[in-house]
Amino acid sequence: MDPNGLSDPYVKFRLGPQKYKSKTVPKTLSPQWREQFDLHLYEENGGILEITVWDRDTGRRDDFIGRCQLDLSTLTKEQTHHLELPLEEARGFVVLLVTLTASAAVSIADLSVTPLDDPQERREILKRYGVRGSFSNLKDVGVVQVKVLRAEGLMAADVTGKSDPFCVLELNNDRLQTHTVYKNLHPEWNKVFTFNVKDVHSVLEVTVFDEDRDRSADFLGKVAIPLLNVCNGQQKAYLLKNKELTGPTKGVLFLEIEVIYNTVKAAMRTVVPAEQKYMEEETKVSKQLLQQNFNRVKRCIMVLLSYGTYINSCFEWESARRSIISFLLFVVVVWNFELYMLPLALVLLLVWNYFFSSSRDMDDISMEAMFEWDDEEEDKEDKDSEHKGFMDKLYAIQDVFISVQSALDEVASFGERMKNTFNWTVPFLSWLAITALCLATLLLYLIPPRYLLLAWGVNKFTKKLRDPYMIDNNELLDFLSRVPSDVQVMQYHELKVDPGQSPNKRRRTNQS
Repeated sequence: MDPNGLSDPYVKFRLGPQKYKSKTVPKTLSPQWREQFDLHLYEENGGILEITVWDRDTGRRDDFIGRCQLDLSTLTKEQTHHLELPLEEARGFVVLLVTLTASAAVSIADLSVTPLDDPQERREILKRYGVRGSFSNLKDVGVVQVKVLRAEGLMAADVTGKSDPFCVLELNNDRLQTHTVYKNLHPEWNKVFTFNVKDVHSVLEVTVFDEDRDRSADFLGKVAIPLLNVCNGQQKAYLLKNKELTGPTKGVLFLEIEVIYNTVKAAMRTVVPAEQKYMEEETKVSKQLLQQNFNRVKRCIMVLLSYGTYINSCFEWESARRSIISFLLFVVVVWNFELYMLPLALVLLLVWNYFFSSSRDMDDISMEAMFEWDDEEEDKEDKDSEHKGFMDKLYAIQDVFISVQSALDEVASFGERMKNTFNWTVPFLSWLAITALCLATLLLYLIPPRYLLLAWGVNKFTKKLRDPYMIDNNELLDFLSRVPSDVQVMQYHELKVDPGQSPNKRRRTNQS
């Protein structure tokens, strides 16, 4: 307990290699999380769910409260169990609802039984996500099928000059993997993975690892592919990237992806909170990341300052022609201004950028220059972090740095997402913005603003009365969370594969 007699508790779950963490509920001894976690249970690996409860402490290490375990093999399948598990090392207990069910959302198959290649099954899927099903089961937005074909020219991870590669596919919290191809730098997997799509703005991550029986798998390369960027049914070669997705690494991965989704459901899911990825990732202090986030905020501020300088120059009459035009435009706009013109102006800006903006085509060199990473410095920081005694002494300072680092990232990302909405970085979202703004323009034109404000206020005040357990959200922020920041645009940017440098061609050249 804190000095005030309360705690800020959160829960950690572990099932084999899978780690999950709940949100923190501040200042309570009887927290209610009401969160759902989906874990994949493989019976051959055992089914012991480990649960630990912690008290969040800002500025120092979190306090351990208690733990408990649950043997999932003792539970009846296809039935929801209401469980109260007492904490072994403390007072209190954890209340869970646990359901063991077969996974319908994900599947693995060989190329010979590809679901979407079966005409009858394809027709059923197209019918399920057609216009008629737009308002049934809103969380079932679509389906994505991924054919993991092969890789070429992978990095050699073993002393023999070979690797034992396998692929891990992740879509939000769904995680599947291929079999391992031993002693091979040009493996062929030929497997088909099917995922249900809950959010069309999700990003498919495919990571290639080298299997090591004695220790954890070695990283070989990774690609991140937004579902909205997929070219349906086309076999594509993806140049593998490093862990941070900031630069290339050795190897090419061949995938064939197809996404089928309902546009209406996808649009409706855009303005609700995005699904959090629960795989636990420890945040580290990074001088490079701190500097990068600072530079991103600085760029956003400089853009605003440049606009302010331009507007101020109109008042200073630095250019008589510009000032006269600005003055006449100001008088006309103010004299004829109506509230509905605000969203209309944003629509016009989006339309203008659609036809005339060239910023959508980002140059590879400029992208790399914007986010330059020093790998040697990162390695040095990883080694420094191993000195636990030193880091323990500076734990409070580290926590402050992480907070500043995260705050800078949030501020910069907000500005970049606003910009990328108007730059048509994701056309689906820009069209959605135009639709919403046109609707807002029509409503403001037809209905007096006080009625709209009254309806908004009544809705806000009665939300909790209508549904006490409803999680409040901001639709605009939820929409912007789907727009990629400049860092994410760079991470999702597809590197071009040089046909002249393909591993097959290099092998033929060496043999000749």
